[in-house]
Amino acid sequence: GNKVNKVKEYEDYRELIEKEKSVDAVVIATPDHWHAPICRAAMKSGKHVYCEKPLTHTIKEARELRELTRDSKVVTQTGNQGSASSNLRRSMELIAADVFGPIREIHVWHPKHNWPSGGVRPAGSDPVPKGLNWDFWCGTAPVRPYKEGIYHPVKWRGWYDFGNGFIGDFCCHSFNLALRSLSLDYPSKISFTGEGLGTETFAKSCSVKYHFSKNKDRSHDVALNIYTGGGKDVPPDYAVEAAVKTFGSLPRVGCIFIGDKGMLSSGLWNSQCYIKMNGEEKYIGEGNHDAAKIVPKTIPRSRGHMHEWVDACKGKGKTFADFEHGGHLTEIGLSGIVALKMQKEIEWDGQAMKVKGHPEADAYIGKEDREEWL
Repeated sequence: GNKVNKVKEYEDYRELIEKEKSVDAVVIATPDHWHAPICRAAMKSGKHVYCEKPLTHTIKEARELRELTRDSKVVTQTGNQGSASSNLRRSMELIAADVFGPIREIHVWHPKHNWPSGGVRPAGSDPVPKGLNWDFWCGTAPVRPYKEGIYHPVKWRGWYDFGNGFIGDFCCHSFNLALRSLSLDYPSKISFTGEGLGTETFAKSCSVKYHFSKNKDRSHDVALNIYTGGGKDVPPDYAVEAAVKTFGSLPRVGCIFIGDKGMLSSGLWNSQCYIKMNGEEKYIGEGNHDAAKIVPKTIPRSRGHMHEWVDACKGKGKTFADFEHGGHLTEIGLSGIVALKMQKEIEWDGQAMKVKGHPEADAYIGKEDREEWL
């Protein structure tokens, strides 16, 4: 207790990095728009970094951190804690062993959050609460009038200037297993349906499809579908009927992989592992399913996501979700945000970070920061 009480507090991360030379590592759990600036500053000062998901607020920021990671000796870890799950690693082993055959579809769903969606910012302003440096909180994002109950607590996630709604919040969790196991690179096309497609906020409800064309490592296309908001924006019956039979009702959140020979239910964080082979009505936990029992365990298990990072900082092993991986996940997820902001289907060149035929989309791929906060 006494030792903790002696820790010096800073309002400005730049001052901390400049003055506290003895700091070896930092944990970043700020709103999304602050992730990249603080990660960048910490990494360039030689500090190990753990950053919450999504890794960044824009695609260009994610690419920059990926490149910085390749050239840096610091240890990084993205805060998608499901990466440490034994079930995620078991699912990877089963997919690699071709238990389910070629996986062609993935369906991810989550109900509506209480964040702002499908609207515009309210008129007027309210007094800034004592102790809140609102200008600094807005930071690199455009400053706007403070309004009580609009941005806090946590409601900033729904505003595009600060967050990216459900997709931004959960892509690093729900796309994790797919990226690790299905030789995904970048989606070639992104389409969607939805209601309340806000220009300042995330959609009121939407279904977004990321289409991954076959490549040199995968001989078939993959469709990654994500649904949020309820109403019409839910998975098709054929994708979830077995889950309903197994669990009594459709789980509130979930992620299902559909292959030619069977299905895998992995949960929103990809931290579950239930199997249903063709001809079976219900899912069975992988530990009790004959199809899984013959598959050896080949991937080392983790004693915990944060433990893994700390161990790696001490030179013991490597992290499973470094910024190369977390940045790739973020780029994939946020390409869907680009389509939602443009409110049209897009053809995506992920390597070049461009929407084909639409140079105006560049404004949604990167952003202009208020440089006084960098």
